[in-house]
Amino acid sequence: MQTLGKQMAKLFLIIASTFQFLYAVGVEATVSNTDVVQGESVKFRIIATGDNATFPNINKVGNAQVLGRHKGQNSSHSYVNGKFESKHTTTLSLTFIPQKDMTIPSFSVTIDGSVYKTETIEIKVLKATATKNRGSSKFSLRMKADKNSVVVGEAFVVTVYFSLKNGIRLSDNPQYTKPEFNGFFVKEIPQKDPYRKGSYQVSEIKYILIPTSKGNFTLSGARAKIGLADTSRRDMFGRFFGINWTPIASNSLEIEVKEKLEETDLVGKFTLKSKLDHKKVKANKPVNLTVTIKGEGSLEDFEFPKYEIDGVTIYSDEAKVQSRFIKGKLQSTLVKSFAFISEQDFEIPALSISMYDVKTSKVSYLKIPKYQVKVEAKKVVATVANVSNSKGVIQTNLKPSAQVEESIITEVVEKKNVAWWMLLIAFILGLLLMYIVQYLPIIYKFKREKSPFKESEALKILYAHMSEDTKVEAMVRKLYAKKNGDKSVEIDKKVLRELVEKYKEQ
Repeated sequence: MQTLGKQMAKLFLIIASTFQFLYAVGVEATVSNTDVVQGESVKFRIIATGDNATFPNINKVGNAQVLGRHKGQNSSHSYVNGKFESKHTTTLSLTFIPQKDMTIPSFSVTIDGSVYKTETIEIKVLKATATKNRGSSKFSLRMKADKNSVVVGEAFVVTVYFSLKNGIRLSDNPQYTKPEFNGFFVKEIPQKDPYRKGSYQVSEIKYILIPTSKGNFTLSGARAKIGLADTSRRDMFGRFFGINWTPIASNSLEIEVKEKLEETDLVGKFTLKSKLDHKKVKANKPVNLTVTIKGEGSLEDFEFPKYEIDGVTIYSDEAKVQSRFIKGKLQSTLVKSFAFISEQDFEIPALSISMYDVKTSKVSYLKIPKYQVKVEAKKVVATVANVSNSKGVIQTNLKPSAQVEESIITEVVEKKNVAWWMLLIAFILGLLLMYIVQYLPIIYKFKREKSPFKESEALKILYAHMSEDTKVEAMVRKLYAKKNGDKSVEIDKKVLRELVEKYKEQ
């Protein structure tokens, strides 16, 4: 046994002397590219080797804001030349967009209780015109704004142009990343078909931008990856396969946003037209008001003022906005409709919308006039029953009024002796009456649960709660469509009853 133990000990010493365990500890910083086109993003990585790594909280790399962040870990083992190496790394990846030449500073990372520092890295930012030289003259990406100085609320247009040389075929669709428009209301305009300009085919993407605050803003460039066939790889038939992806970026833009001299609802130059379909209507029938605003500027983010009239149910649809470019200028049209429902006469009050003209720096107003609406009250007509009795006397006294016709009938009937069979009929009718009175609450309850209200009353109750519940909004739209004569609309009575019971006491 002792001999065997000595042999095992010798074997362990041989293995220990043969395998040397190495464990590297340190930190390294890398970037995806040191030469980038203005507007192109850079991926900065800090790689820490060791068991436990603590990174600093980095929100900016130099003067560039961090746009993306990712942290991951990896372990690897290798055996080379009799040496066994174990490596555990933690990587922090940061994405940012440099706007000019810069130096990535040194960062301190704590690894296994010791502090290590990264090396500084120089970044060279090329002008956007260098896109062709750096990548290929086969394609390019460019961005342009129709205005470089605007006021808060003033719309301007940014256009991204992608140019592809005639005869060049892409292996796949470009992977496009739109610019970042922080601090602006943005709406993308549908693309038009590409057009030819010189020896290039040009595609455009237009964006309407509306600044929400004053200041100097830098709009980062658009980016794309262009896929071309890998000419170094061919299949057995001599055809190219595989794709080489080339990243390109457009220029960035500097935009100055100034404060308006006076706060207004709109910025631009517009006209307004309003139309009321009826000024006289029957009770509980809708009166429709249509307002149209059109002119030079944007109406995309405009919030139309609300009407509030006591005793009147008001319904409005979503404003329909169209934007188009005519001779290089943004022209917009907004159409908004309102429906007013009431049982009595009412007045639609006047509304005023302020407008700031950038060219003249003056404020003017678009005005919707007031409208008087006459509502015809319901008429109640009572019918007069014909009473025929040769031995009786009938007197009538009709007193009509302006709105209600009343019929008062007075009947004097000659008294007769009561026969026994009449008493029997009266007794039976009395029993029947008692039976009806006993079960009347149940019948009434059944009918009330089945139809507890009119749809017109439900519309008034639910309208005030449209913004609180999507189900209420959908039901109000159906009720209003049905009231306007749309026979294809079907109302779920059960759902309607549940919604009214929920909101009628609020």
